[in-house]
Amino acid sequence: MSGAAKRAILSGLRLTSLRVRLVVVFALVALTAAVSASGIAYWLNREAVLTRTQDAALDGFRQDMQNRAAALPLRPTQYELEKTAQQMAGGEGYNVLLIGERAAGKPIVGASNRDEFTLDDVPPRLRDAVDKRQDLSAGNAAPYHLYWLRTERAGKPYLVGGTRIIGGGPTGYVFKSLEQERQDLNSLAWSLGIATLLALVGSALLAQAAATTVLKPVHRLGEAARRLGEGKLDTRLRVSGTDELAELARTFNKTAESLEKKVADMSAREESSRRFVADMSHELRTPMTALTAVTEVLEDEADNLDPMIAPAVQLVVSETRRLGDLVENLMEVTRFDAGTARLVLDDVDVADQVTACIDARAWLDAVELDAERGIMARLDPRRLDVILANLIGNALKHGGSPVRVSVRLLGGEGEPDGAEELLIEVRDHGPGIPEEVLPHVFDRFYKASASRPRSDGSGLGLSIAMENAHIHGGDITASNSPDGDGAIFALRLPRDASTLREAADGGEDRRGGGRDGHHARGDRGDRGGQGGRDGRRADGRDGDEGVDAQ
Repeated sequence: MSGAAKRAILSGLRLTSLRVRLVVVFALVALTAAVSASGIAYWLNREAVLTRTQDAALDGFRQDMQNRAAALPLRPTQYELEKTAQQMAGGEGYNVLLIGERAAGKPIVGASNRDEFTLDDVPPRLRDAVDKRQDLSAGNAAPYHLYWLRTERAGKPYLVGGTRIIGGGPTGYVFKSLEQERQDLNSLAWSLGIATLLALVGSALLAQAAATTVLKPVHRLGEAARRLGEGKLDTRLRVSGTDELAELARTFNKTAESLEKKVADMSAREESSRRFVADMSHELRTPMTALTAVTEVLEDEADNLDPMIAPAVQLVVSETRRLGDLVENLMEVTRFDAGTARLVLDDVDVADQVTACIDARAWLDAVELDAERGIMARLDPRRLDVILANLIGNALKHGGSPVRVSVRLLGGEGEPDGAEELLIEVRDHGPGIPEEVLPHVFDRFYKASASRPRSDGSGLGLSIAMENAHIHGGDITASNSPDGDGAIFALRLPRDASTLREAADGGEDRRGGGRDGHHARGDRGDRGGQGGRDGRRADGRDGDEGVDAQ
């Protein structure tokens, strides 16, 4: 059997596990009941058949002992004993053995059929019981009684009974075969076994029908829950009946209705918040352009200003730049949230791209680059630059020198041969990131001010870097160095992001829909529609954009 067939069988068993359990429980209950009933019926019939047979044989034997054996002389001959035994056994279906004395202490035996029944066939304990004289009392009026037991000879069942004549006379034993009764009981046992098997099959069929009746609403409920989990909040169940399953369906419908209403309210509020941020960002761009122009003039004239005024001018210039960066970051965030962010793909040499990012921001003296030339990747150069600027700038500002950037390729099994994944690691040599901060370093507006020096960033840089990685179908992870010397940010990107076009055409990004539902189209015509940020030159000031505290 192939592995696929085995997996299909196991999957089927898992899917019907509740059905299997119901069938097994029904079958066990039916089997227990049938076996118990059959056992009781067999036992009762067995006792009835054996009791009837032994009573008939013993009653006939007792009557013959009273009528025939008691009529023998006190000292009978062997011929008389055998003749009487044959008369007693004739037509009764059993054999008789009579024991008398021809003289004191000289017993003689007369058998109806010496080939079938001899004194050796009588168990010693039965002979002892028959020969033992009982004391007379108010509860015992006779010194001798009739005793019997069931025994086997050569694997066949027999009834053996015995008694003696009171007041003197022969001792008699009866020997009756129970083979016919055993065959009748075996036939009864087979009949009861077949009945038990039929009951088991019937219970399995009933269990299957009951399981179908119970599991069909459960299956519908599972399908509805799956659709609800996929975002189809208008999913409802058809309710019929008044049982517990119907009540469960009503509860599900109420829950789905409440969830749909809450999600609609949350979506409306979220959309309103997005519009507010987008509108605010666009409205701030016009005054920010004027402020930026004024601050540039003030900065150019800084050397001619009064020394008392110069610090204030420098503060205004610095804070105006920070405000401008914040507005640009907010606009970028709104693009991601609205799902309008697009990839503009190009074939780039990764090492050259990293070098250009570092050189444009005058970080060459502070950053060590370990990247082999000629590693080509099809990515969005501008978005890769944004990611690198934020990661390297974050390491320089909040980590410790030197900052090392390494680039290498990874294959499907972690081998460089046939590599399809790009790995860029940015490592600093600072104090590292506290464990409680690590899960939040990519959150928007998060600043670990308690563990880092005061940040001049907006708290959006690492978040924007993560979004740009996601739109490529990649990811960024943050961790501390195993030796405790600094933090490591690892950027993983597919070597060819153009494979995301098919997913983008289907309305999903590489993340299967993503957190924000971003598309990943590769149209170059989108470059002009990105706004002012998309067309900006990567000068030295861009490296400070959106740099988070780790």
